Amino acid sequence: MPSHRRAKQPSRARVSVLTTAAAAAVALSANAAEATPGQRLGKDEVKAKVDQLYEQAEQATEKYNGANEKQQKLQKEISALQDRVARGRQDLNTLREGLGSLASAQYRSGGIDPSVQLLLSSAPDDFLDKATTLDQLSGQQVKALKEIQDKQRELAQERAEATEKLKDLASTRTELGTKKKEIQSKLAEAQKLLNTLTAKDKAALDAEQQRASRSSAERVRIGHHAPASGRAGAAFAAAQSQLGKPYIRGGTGPSSYDCSGLTSWAYAQADVFIPRTSEAQSGIGTRLTRSQLQVGDLVFFFNDLHHVGLYAGNGQILHAPRTGTVVRYESMDTIGGPFMFGVRV
Repeated sequence: MPSHRRAKQPSRARVSVLTTAAAAAVALSANAAEATPGQRLGKDEVKAKVDQLYEQAEQATEKYNGANEKQQKLQKEISALQDRVARGRQDLNTLREGLGSLASAQYRSGGIDPSVQLLLSSAPDDFLDKATTLDQLSGQQVKALKEIQDKQRELAQERAEATEKLKDLASTRTELGTKKKEIQSKLAEAQKLLNTLTAKDKAALDAEQQRASRSSAERVRIGHHAPASGRAGAAFAAAQSQLGKPYIRGGTGPSSYDCSGLTSWAYAQADVFIPRTSEAQSGIGTRLTRSQLQVGDLVFFFNDLHHVGLYAGNGQILHAPRTGTVVRYESMDTIGGPFMFGVRV
């Protein structure tokens, strides 16, 4: 008969070794899974991803600026409409008081004419529809009633307009909140990546950026190009005085700037007031090709025109690039997006 031996059981020591090895393998696997992408990227790869995130944040910033500008405009328009409605109510009350005086006079002279009773109605439109009744009124009375009718229609129209603008304002505020969250998310993601770099790598990236900026500044100095005009020259000189100021989302000077904040501030110093956002700025003045650019012209980049700077000559621009940088010179070829066109204001 075949023997039925029990399988030899591993010793306690062997079980302990196997268990420890398995636990170590699981731990290594978990650590590898939890490792952030930045921990596996080199300095240049981190820089490329961070630059992309900052570019996306700047794109959202320009949309945010546009929505913020729209909100301010809507608030002013709504306030003006509400003021007109209030004044219109006063005018309407004055007109009705005049008709009330007429009714009182007729009462003292022997009773209120039925036509005047209709004049005092809260619905003069109904009254005007009755042509036979109009025949009973004097020209002055008809004029007074039509004034009330016109004022009521005007008030109704202004109230409706204010209501629509209030809806638009609510939608714009929602858009502002969405864009703000998008910007904060991109910046947080970029910072997370930067935090994976060593101090040595961070210092190397800063040094590269400073060398590039110095090189662009030297090319501007060598160029000696004349400005497009007196006001373009004044705007460019104003922007030059802000070199080294930090890029801050929504910044319009004089302590910090975003890209369109710098260009709009610079031209304001030359008593030329241009729109706030890069997209709006692209629609003014005369469009230019790269070969037509002169110092002080506005230059636009990316297909959606979300970045703008001032042409500095010799293929360089003066601009506020993105979060983590300062107002500086830079080559048009290293912006990160295609040059679209220039604008002479």
